[in-house]
Amino acid sequence: MTSLARGLHVIRAFAGVNQRLTIAEASRATGLTRAVVRRCLYTLCELGYAATDGRAFFLQPRVLSLGYAYLSTAPLAGAAQPVLQALSEQTGEATTVAVLDEGVVVYVARAATPRIMSVTLGVGSRLEAYCTALGRVLLADLPPPQAAATLERSALHAHTRFTVTSREALLEILEQVRAQDFALNDQELEIGLRSIAVPVRNVVGVTVAAMNVSAQASRLSRRELLETTLPALRTAAERLGAQLAP
Repeated sequence: MTSLARGLHVIRAFAGVNQRLTIAEASRATGLTRAVVRRCLYTLCELGYAATDGRAFFLQPRVLSLGYAYLSTAPLAGAAQPVLQALSEQTGEATTVAVLDEGVVVYVARAATPRIMSVTLGVGSRLEAYCTALGRVLLADLPPPQAAATLERSALHAHTRFTVTSREALLEILEQVRAQDFALNDQELEIGLRSIAVPVRNVVGVTVAAMNVSAQASRLSRRELLETTLPALRTAAERLGAQLAP
């Protein structure tokens, strides 16, 4: 089981990386020794989940089967896609449903428009929760001590000059998100990107995910996001939640 955990940790080291990893780079990314990383990578190569050019390693398409096993059986992912597509067509903007995983948000469904970020995002993408509207909605749903502990474990760094990196300030923002039941992120993740998110609650009122609309700042002002986009977003989240059993 320890070997399995290490192998999965190595696979996750490639998340969000647009280049191949050497053993040394994978070791730094995972905190595992080079010897352990080497064994994991060679085993993944033998199983067809990774390959190497003799120096660096890279994932193979077979690794997608691990994520597909979840997507093909998760009610949330299947139910979310048509709702997101309809919302995207209504607003003309990109829409996403994500869940929280140890301080990061993971995209489980997405309806994209022509790229609005410099980083390509899709199902399976992972972003830090503290600096995203999706993440703040999900963090705000946690009991305050748990949310504070999650932030304490997170490495807070500024993506832009607008990024909030003070834990005290972030806790205040989470209190505001709890009170208003939505989060608005204005260029904290990337300059020129605004996003607004709301919780997705199942039929018994338990928050199971968050849904957002992302737009170029030049296209939608904060006021437009609040007055026009937010009502449509809330309606879509309610529609999705009504399909999700406990």
